[in-house]
Amino acid sequence: MGDLRRAVVTAAATCVALGALSAPAAADDVGKRLFRFKDKRITESSGLAVSPTHRDVYYTHNDSSAAPVFYAVGGDGRTRATFRVSGAQARDWEAMAATKDPVTGRGVLWFADIGDNMDGAWPDVSVYKVTEPETLRDATLPAVRYRFRYEDGARNAEGLMVHPVTGRLYVVSKEFAGSVYAAPAKLRTGRVNVLRKVAAAPLMATDAAYAPDGSSYVVRTYFSATLYRPNGDMITKVSMPELDQAESIAYTADGRALLAGSEGASSPVYQVPLPDQAVRDVPASAEPTRSRSPRTSQRGARTASPRPEASDGGDGGGKGLSARDVLIWLAAAAGATGVISYIARRTR
Repeated sequence: MGDLRRAVVTAAATCVALGALSAPAAADDVGKRLFRFKDKRITESSGLAVSPTHRDVYYTHNDSSAAPVFYAVGGDGRTRATFRVSGAQARDWEAMAATKDPVTGRGVLWFADIGDNMDGAWPDVSVYKVTEPETLRDATLPAVRYRFRYEDGARNAEGLMVHPVTGRLYVVSKEFAGSVYAAPAKLRTGRVNVLRKVAAAPLMATDAAYAPDGSSYVVRTYFSATLYRPNGDMITKVSMPELDQAESIAYTADGRALLAGSEGASSPVYQVPLPDQAVRDVPASAEPTRSRSPRTSQRGARTASPRPEASDGGDGGGKGLSARDVLIWLAAAAGATGVISYIARRTR
């Protein structure tokens, strides 16, 4: 994260706090700390994923201005292996996901170079697909690169999730009125793949993840996390521990808790249990899709199509921005404007 971007985010968070809006709970009140990253090279942990094949192993990578490198970390917080991704760039790696190939049973890791602080600085963004190593020892790994562009224009994003059953990839934008974008069902390496908006997302989303069985997904912000059904309907909000720079979210292997991480040296990873209503059985094959008018089944009965717009751009249900969203937006805008003006005066 660049100095200007960090300053703007800090100012926005400060304005929100001064506005007496809801803030994250004390860390120990909402979950337990699993570990702290002990590797001094891990200073901006921005992506987090649980290994699909190695027990008690977690993957992470640094944010912008870093090499295309990721780390396999044990449950004690110690790095077990360091991997470099060959042929990859790391303009602004913001998120990662982990799935399992249904045919081979091998783990698959996805790294999202989707950060775009200028909301249009890059003509396209990239996601790298890496086969999870069977042995945890330092190595250089090959990757498949997929390039993407948004159907409605470039934007900043920090959330990546992959449906564990269908394998479809989703990107969640980081905006005052964010969105979930779906990639094509079949990704192609020879051309740019188009990301299409399928659902609303909370304001300023910093990460996202799918449950291991595909029954829900979560979108993280600086202040909380929101759980959704695969069709985009909101389930509930989950209080998050207070972290210095809340950047990452993942589900535990059993899908009954969330893992929350943060940027910073020796940053912690917390485990937060999910409420009962968040782990009910639902069809794992369901996914967010473009909203349509109600369709007719083969028997003639009208059935409701998925309602991806059911979640708003903030933290509540319903469409549109809530009053709280407007307050946060105004506070963030005021903070950003103040910081930018200050920097401009200092650099004249």
